[in-house]
Amino acid sequence: MSTVAVIGMGYVGLTTAACLADIGHDVTGVDTDSEKIARLEGGTPTIFAPGLAELLQRVIAAKRLRFTTDYSEGLKLTPCWS
Repeated sequence: MSTVAVIGMGYVGLTTAACLADIGHDVTGVDTDSEKIARLEGGTPTIFAPGLAELLQRVIAAKRLRFTTDYSEGLKLTPCWS
């Protein structure tokens, strides 16, 4: 699977990041809102979508989804050709 960064942890970004992690990708979610990132790191969704809370907890526990406010940290990706 791939290493992926998703910029913006709003409705589209958060659900995309969680779903990509659920199918096996290594995902970093990036957002400038430190309070939002703190909640997400604790497994608490910042939006409502059916099943999202359980999905977040599962992929965070599996270490396939992490969050940061630091763009340089989030964009340290392994090129797909290496």
